[in-house]
Amino acid sequence: MKKRNAFYAQSGGVTAVINASAAGVIETARRHKDKIGKVLAGRNGIIGALTEDLIDTSRESASMVAALKHTPSGAFGSCRYKLKSLEESRAQYERLIEVFRAHDIGYFFYNGGNDSADTCLKVSQIADKLGYPLQAIHVPKTVDNDLVLTDNCPGFGSVAKYVATSMREAAFDVASMAKTSTKVFVMEVMGRHAGWITAAVGLADDKETPIPLVLLFPEIAFDEVKFLAAVRGKVDTFGYCCIGVSEGLRDAAGNLMAEAGTRDAFGHAQLGGIGPYIAQRIHEKLGYKYHWAVADYLQRAARHIASKTDLEQSYAVGKAAVQFALAGHNAIMPAIIRTSDTPYRWRIEAAPLKKIANKEKMLPRSYIARDGFGITDKARVYLSPLIRGEAPPPFKNGVPQYVRLKNAAVPRKLNTYQV
Repeated sequence: MKKRNAFYAQSGGVTAVINASAAGVIETARRHKDKIGKVLAGRNGIIGALTEDLIDTSRESASMVAALKHTPSGAFGSCRYKLKSLEESRAQYERLIEVFRAHDIGYFFYNGGNDSADTCLKVSQIADKLGYPLQAIHVPKTVDNDLVLTDNCPGFGSVAKYVATSMREAAFDVASMAKTSTKVFVMEVMGRHAGWITAAVGLADDKETPIPLVLLFPEIAFDEVKFLAAVRGKVDTFGYCCIGVSEGLRDAAGNLMAEAGTRDAFGHAQLGGIGPYIAQRIHEKLGYKYHWAVADYLQRAARHIASKTDLEQSYAVGKAAVQFALAGHNAIMPAIIRTSDTPYRWRIEAAPLKKIANKEKMLPRSYIARDGFGITDKARVYLSPLIRGEAPPPFKNGVPQYVRLKNAAVPRKLNTYQV
């Protein structure tokens, strides 16, 4: 087998552990120097490939690459940039192949969510049409946990751990003040269509630490009358109430209640503000004093409280991506397969991108309580192992120590290209 270079890039919203996948790719490639030359990273995702803005990861020491495992966000820069269809923008794909040819890239590792799976598949298809030998492997990542054919998505477990922990801690705060002050706390979490993160908030409440919790899922149409009755019931019984609400909450007509009227580069509606809206409705209708918070970037950047399970799986899919490529696989994704709940066990298998791209895994109705405001025992069995274990980063002077790579540029060989 001729030794060729590899391309790696990060796409979409970053996570607390996406860099662990990067480490998995780079470290595994370095262990196969007879088959893989350099790993060239795209600066700011696929844009780096289009503009030939490539990073030479061979300039990074082994210790710096290893430190990626405890460093959050995207070490090489990410982007929200959706490639059009092959028919609409063949020239863009031809440009990618031109760049790959110029730098002798034979492996394409694209680390992202749904849209990235679609991009990876399209790149594989155009390489085949143009007769360019390229193995395209999608490395899964998304806090939304909505990729199909995988039990869970790297990045989700750490977000789940963060929101469950944050809600539990906030609940203790509210409980201590409820007699004379705040009676309601609302936390808005991510989740455009699927309520996996909202469900994870439900882990804040358990038999040992009961919390009066009401959850609002995107899969359940918002019914204000029923919701306010549930909140009143919790306050009457416990003296306070905590609410977890998805940014993707919809009304009875299926409309996004927090749609801002703008769209991102992937064509998704920009969301935000459902948390304060829900809090204000409670105040207007029930008169309770409230506080609200939007977890926003904090939930996906919180490496200090990342799930050890999530960290291990994130590294594993990066490692498996290289191994699958070397075994001859193409247009696949390393999928996490759960083999046991108790004890929790899992393995990695290759899943075809044709069955993954442009598909979404929604939160099953069986995971949502009958009244629509909580999670079931079935959901707890699924969610609990994903947030287990602690893997804190090193601390110095009281704060986490993260790394910034050199990100040395590879000399360009082609003409300038504008995206």
